[in-house]
Amino acid sequence: MGVGGCLALPWRCLVVLCLRLLFLVPAGVPVRSGDATFPKAMDNVTVRQGESATLRCSVDNRVTRVAWLNRSSILYAGNDKWCLDPRVVLLANTKTQYSIQIQDVDVYDEGPYTCSVQTDNHPKTSRVHLIVQVSPKITEISSDISINEGGNVSLTCIATGRPDPTITWRHISPKAVGFISEDEYLEITGITREQSGEYECSASNDVAAPVVQRVKVTVNYPPYISDAKSTGVPVGQKGILLCEASAVPSADFQWYKDDKRLAEGQKGLKVENKAFFSRLTFFNVSEQDYGNYTCVASNQLGNTNASMILYGEINSPCGSTTSQVTTTALTPWKGPGAVHDGNNGAWRRGGCMWLLALPLAQLARQF
Repeated sequence: MGVGGCLALPWRCLVVLCLRLLFLVPAGVPVRSGDATFPKAMDNVTVRQGESATLRCSVDNRVTRVAWLNRSSILYAGNDKWCLDPRVVLLANTKTQYSIQIQDVDVYDEGPYTCSVQTDNHPKTSRVHLIVQVSPKITEISSDISINEGGNVSLTCIATGRPDPTITWRHISPKAVGFISEDEYLEITGITREQSGEYECSASNDVAAPVVQRVKVTVNYPPYISDAKSTGVPVGQKGILLCEASAVPSADFQWYKDDKRLAEGQKGLKVENKAFFSRLTFFNVSEQDYGNYTCVASNQLGNTNASMILYGEINSPCGSTTSQVTTTALTPWKGPGAVHDGNNGAWRRGGCMWLLALPLAQLARQF
């Protein structure tokens, strides 16, 4: 299908029309396409969709009649327009050039166009091919997807354009290097949490800037506690126990002291839960607050826990601070309940009494 709205005739009839009606040539005289005596051969014309295409035909003073044809349609004969398409206009009809322009070119305008002239009662033709380029366009792409770790992912990106665009996939990640696929389809087997994020499809054919679209891939995995440390706090001071966990979806947190769950809003305590951590705050630490605490992180894929100790710190008679050694126990995939250290009080009472005995012994020797 060529330029729309033009008078369409079978090709053989067009030849007869050109010879007998247009150029008034007697029957039996052949038409020689691309005659060596034609003033100048025409190069193919390449334009982008939506632009204007100019078709130029060089002539000389021997030419008496001229016409432009598209397949089986007459566009112009001399100054007379035979085509109803308003996009086709006559640019020049001089002693040296006969040119037309097709505005707002579309893909259906692509094809051969013929300039036909009559010189010395001999018709001659020259053909030019109009090539229409189309910018790439992504017509179909996978939707955002959520999948459990270890599953398989298949992403699709379909694009059109002339010439056919090249399609590439890229993982938008600081650790990703270069393209991970040069195809319409991207297959990921046994996906890991590190492979979550956005995947970018790019379609390019050098006609215009590449077009890109992104697909978000969410990888779900059970909680993993990355930080849980014991803390030493003196009586009467503010103390904090922190539990950090990574999980998708985000983990729900619960706190236990020994085997007893701590309720939100319990007097003297505050539990603050965020997407990736939970904070247990003691506003005024007492002796009864010391002991073993367990943080439990869970989502629909699983759970894990970690135990930590809130212990006391005292100022010794020697002027230094005495504290218990920090201990952290990680017990993945188990319920709450860690062992409380029953020696804390005795250790603190020992303090540095042996240091006080040294000067007493020296005094006894002097007497």
